[in-house]
Amino acid sequence: MQTAIRPSDPLTVQAVAADSSADFHRYVALGDSTTEGLADPDPQGGTRHRGWADRLAERLAAINPELRYANLAIRGRKLPQIRAEQLEPALELEPDLASILGGVNDILRREVDLDARADDLEAIVSGLRASGASVLVVNYPDIAGSISLGTSRYSPRIQGFNRVIREIAERHGALLVDLESDGVNHPAMWSSDRLHASPFGHQRMADVAAATLGISDLDPAWEASLPPHSPPSRPARIAGTAYWAGRYLAPWMLRRLRGISSGDGIEPKRPDLVPVIWDTPLPSRGKES
Repeated sequence: MQTAIRPSDPLTVQAVAADSSADFHRYVALGDSTTEGLADPDPQGGTRHRGWADRLAERLAAINPELRYANLAIRGRKLPQIRAEQLEPALELEPDLASILGGVNDILRREVDLDARADDLEAIVSGLRASGASVLVVNYPDIAGSISLGTSRYSPRIQGFNRVIREIAERHGALLVDLESDGVNHPAMWSSDRLHASPFGHQRMADVAAATLGISDLDPAWEASLPPHSPPSRPARIAGTAYWAGRYLAPWMLRRLRGISSGDGIEPKRPDLVPVIWDTPLPSRGKES
């Protein structure tokens, strides 16, 4: 599918009133590796990941301790899999708040039917909305700007699909977590694999989602908390790209050639609605636990 590119029009989505956040009792997150929380280690150690959805759930639970939270996301999942594997279990949990972030694993394929993927996303959003849940739909920053080796060709796909996400959110009365408008392409926002958000990036995603729900305001000076950065020299850039290609790109390509996914054999980290518990304070702006 070729999507005509035009400047994104501002989309006004009715935000949830600030005092209504206490009404959320059952939050279910759907998606892929970003919602699973990859590249955001749990501050309590171990192999578990935290991620933006966990961080958002912590904020909601600080307002309403009765909140129960499930996270069905699994790394490597594409939109057809999220629809087939996660939608029905999510509906069975009867959420009053749900979030969906997915599609990057589809967009980064050489060939992709974006019309069909839009249908998958719309089915997920419409199904959740029909159940009565408030729904957060997350769009994408320009990840092509964080990756080397000619991935700028994916930018038109990302921009085009972001317009589709906006339209779906508007059509179904979902809330748009607008990372496209908010995102800053700063190295601190990305992990060393150049594809997943860093802990700071996950924190910013949670900040934007919380602001979308009306439970907090975004700090207009937040970029000042980012560490100083200057472009690396050409030799350093070449060396860094070579390391990245060997460490991350080659294994990813090998998995694709073998027809396997990083999510094979992985189960959702929070398949059931359980209380949100944390033993460390939430990080302040610009600091990660």
